[in-house]
Amino acid sequence: MTSSKSIAVVSMSTRTPRVGPHVAAFVKKTLDADAAASGLDLPLVDLADFKLPVYDESVVPFMVPDQATFSHAHSLAWSSEIKRHAGYVLVLPEYNFTLAGSTKNAIDYLAHEWRGKPVVIVTYGVVGGTYASEHAVHIFTNLKLRVAETKPQLAFAGNRGPDMFAAVLEGKLGEETVKLWGVEKSESLLKAFDELKELLKEDGEAKS
Repeated sequence: MTSSKSIAVVSMSTRTPRVGPHVAAFVKKTLDADAAASGLDLPLVDLADFKLPVYDESVVPFMVPDQATFSHAHSLAWSSEIKRHAGYVLVLPEYNFTLAGSTKNAIDYLAHEWRGKPVVIVTYGVVGGTYASEHAVHIFTNLKLRVAETKPQLAFAGNRGPDMFAAVLEGKLGEETVKLWGVEKSESLLKAFDELKELLKEDGEAKS
């Protein structure tokens, strides 16, 4: 494994206020030492920075780049960002028992940029994002990504307690939640990352 390989930790939430970037930062911090020891870059990417409208291109994503090109700057920027990484740790919120609409829209913008790459699915929500995780697995598997078997689900401390309201209403990640995740979720995050590294290793062996 070389340092030229980049695994993006992507915050896939866009609403305001939002706790997603703080969740993604926690995930990255948990994985940083392992990534560095493995020679992997682990940049944070924030979907909200790309300001994607509901898909507004005149071409179908699977046609890009061989048969067509995107025309809008936001599409080109999102495509370029996703294409440059060897794999992903996607940090997904659960809204109303599924993926957020903005999350699905961002996924639907692209096709070949994702295809064949390994991905760790991390969800968060009142009870951890169970439904969002299940739906993401179905989507990414059919888009021909290779999904790590371990799929960490991060529930706020106290479920519908103060930390949940702080996250939803203020975009704050509560101290009790951070402590809870540090104790209960670090192992599953590291295990999922190990699985992603194995998938990367398989890529290298297949190409050698």
